[in-house]
Amino acid sequence: MGDTTMVASREAQEPLDPETQELARDVAGQVDAYLVALRALARGDAPDSEAVSLLLLVVSQVLLAGARLGVQRDFSPQEEYEPDPGPDPDLDDLRLRLGVLLEGVDAYTELFDPYADPPETVQSLISDDLTAIAAALAHGLRHYRDGRVAEALWWWQFSYVASWGAEASAVLRAVQSVIAHDRLDSDFESERDDVALAAQMLDTGDPAP
Repeated sequence: MGDTTMVASREAQEPLDPETQELARDVAGQVDAYLVALRALARGDAPDSEAVSLLLLVVSQVLLAGARLGVQRDFSPQEEYEPDPGPDPDLDDLRLRLGVLLEGVDAYTELFDPYADPPETVQSLISDDLTAIAAALAHGLRHYRDGRVAEALWWWQFSYVASWGAEASAVLRAVQSVIAHDRLDSDFESERDDVALAAQMLDTGDPAP
């Protein structure tokens, strides 16, 4: 399809209603925030001790955008074929940096489909899933920034249902589990130390410090 035909096609498109345009702006903002935050974390802009907690927040926020898309009517692209938004960004460096950042907790096991019989578990990497989510979101964001708002909404909604929604949900569960183990296991270790100290005091008769 030539450039002239593309322009004519855009001019013939019906404008989106204000509510849909506002939704698109909100989703684009949350998508952009996810991409910016992920790159910042991969660069090491946050202390390692805070990285997982920040990931919990970042993934939760983008899942909220996905949930808003998921409850909407099905969006439809306004052109028969998807326009070429340009080359996909090279995210290999981002994936590698996230893998280093998450060393020790990157690999996790997830239930693929809770309704499958029997249930099927899959092995995955948080760094791979975070990067796959970024790729899907960035694809739609390029459509949005090029003025193809309906295309962007269709792509974000479709890819949410088909891929990145499940990936983000799995990552959120994995990250939440890391934080829970960190907090609860630390509490357990502290309680065990207290019990050991109390037992030692009973054996020796020493007063508490």
